[in-house]
Amino acid sequence: MPHAFGDDRPLPPPGGRVRRQTVAAAACVVLGLGLIGGAVTGSWLAGDSTDAGERGAFATAAGLWHNVPVDQLFPRTVTGTGAGPGEADRTWTRIAVAPDADCADAFDPLLRKALAPVGCQRLLRATYTDATQSHVTTVGLLFTKADAAAMRALQARFEDEGLRRRTDLMPRPYAAKGTVAAGFGDAQRASWTVSVLTDAPVVVYAVSGWADGRAVDEPQPAADAMRSGATTAPAQAGLGHEAKGLADRVERGLRKSVVAATEQPS
Repeated sequence: MPHAFGDDRPLPPPGGRVRRQTVAAAACVVLGLGLIGGAVTGSWLAGDSTDAGERGAFATAAGLWHNVPVDQLFPRTVTGTGAGPGEADRTWTRIAVAPDADCADAFDPLLRKALAPVGCQRLLRATYTDATQSHVTTVGLLFTKADAAAMRALQARFEDEGLRRRTDLMPRPYAAKGTVAAGFGDAQRASWTVSVLTDAPVVVYAVSGWADGRAVDEPQPAADAMRSGATTAPAQAGLGHEAKGLADRVERGLRKSVVAATEQPS
């Protein structure tokens, strides 16, 4: 007797086509989940947010300041391949870690005011020196109390109003006694960078100067000091590259820590 809709072909063996379709569907699900997970991980490491997993990664990042060892957030040695002027390699050695604290005395008044809308959960800082011990750089991770919308608003304000280039909004360094950074005070700030993350409640910054304690009359933001043809003293010394290179690599390490924590089984 012909099958419905005029199909005279024999039926497949009982369960044969169903099993093949089930296996194929399962494989597609596994592959799809893998692609989604890889996309989320890749976007986070690259600094781009996606809807899938964004809230989980954001929440995970908020707790890293007390969940991740200091050596993971601020490695003892940081390698900056191509991070120096002319894409020269750089190596930074950690010489001091500040006790984790609030933000009361960590920023100049105007920068503290600019950051106030996102609050201060905790501030972590470490100071590094380059291979020649002629430069010193403090890098900081400000963990805020803000949600994603507030971080986006702060990032937009820094971008639209040019706040990251204002010399009255430079971060303060961490001068550690008994190290080559002992004389690294406010007057010694030469170049700096501030990055407001939008996929994590974190502000990443770095500020650099000379290790000999010399005062700097005209500090220059890292973005300007790194431009080809820049002739200021910070630019000629590569201090913009010091601040930007170290901040970028600490930020990458932060993202890797978030991905690792997010992928841990619950």
